[in-house]
Amino acid sequence: MRFFAPDFGPFRAGNPNGETMTRAHAAAVHLAAISGTKSLSMLDGAARTIWSDWAEGKLTDDQAATLAEMLERRKKEVRGADTVAARAPNVSAAAKAQGRPSYFPPKRKTPVSQNRRASIERRRRLACSGPMPPALACLFTTGELAVLRIVADEVRDRKQCRLTLGEISARAGVGITTARNALRYAAREGLVTIEERRRDKRPNLSNVVRIVSREWMVWIARGRKQTARSASAGGGCKKVESTDIASSRSLCGERVKRVPHSEMRTSKSQEIGLRTRPQ
Repeated sequence: MRFFAPDFGPFRAGNPNGETMTRAHAAAVHLAAISGTKSLSMLDGAARTIWSDWAEGKLTDDQAATLAEMLERRKKEVRGADTVAARAPNVSAAAKAQGRPSYFPPKRKTPVSQNRRASIERRRRLACSGPMPPALACLFTTGELAVLRIVADEVRDRKQCRLTLGEISARAGVGITTARNALRYAAREGLVTIEERRRDKRPNLSNVVRIVSREWMVWIARGRKQTARSASAGGGCKKVESTDIASSRSLCGERVKRVPHSEMRTSKSQEIGLRTRPQ
């Protein structure tokens, strides 16, 4: 695109005003920088320079507005040509040789549940299993209660929860954002403490979540006792009692007594004998 120098007004060869000449010269310098720039990052730097000079009084309002319009017009042209293939052809060729559209590694995709219906059912089941006392459970949503159930189970078994947000959300059937919000809100309410384990120049370790609420810990301990009692009792049993022969039942408004088994066998044998007797 061919840029035509705009008429900045005071920029004339014979103008005796030195301040006006300085402003016109600064505007001309900015115009040359904009027209020769082929990178969006350099155009952003030119925009910051223009507005800083305007704040210092080196440019007038009309000059700054004109340069800003030309800068935006130049950005639209450069945006289509400022690509990796144009700025770094070697990088683009290496990416094409590896069969990737970009040299940089692809972004990690957000995990999505394979069976959304099963995730919803698991989330509701965990939330309804009583992960915490009702006075505390009313502060959280269904998904957040499912997350806190996973945390409570880890604390019951290992005294603390070292699972990552991805593991907690996958077990609870919720998203990572819901798991993060549940832990943050629980920490804000003073129910848990979150210890961050950051490492310099290495991937950070998972956070350590500890339950500090006394009421919640009593609730978890009570659930552990009930689980241990049911496990030690073994399988279920049914109390066996003798059959009451003299019991009766009501049939069509009349009392019908139960006939003893011995009498039933005698009457049946007599009936068979009558049938087999010759006429």
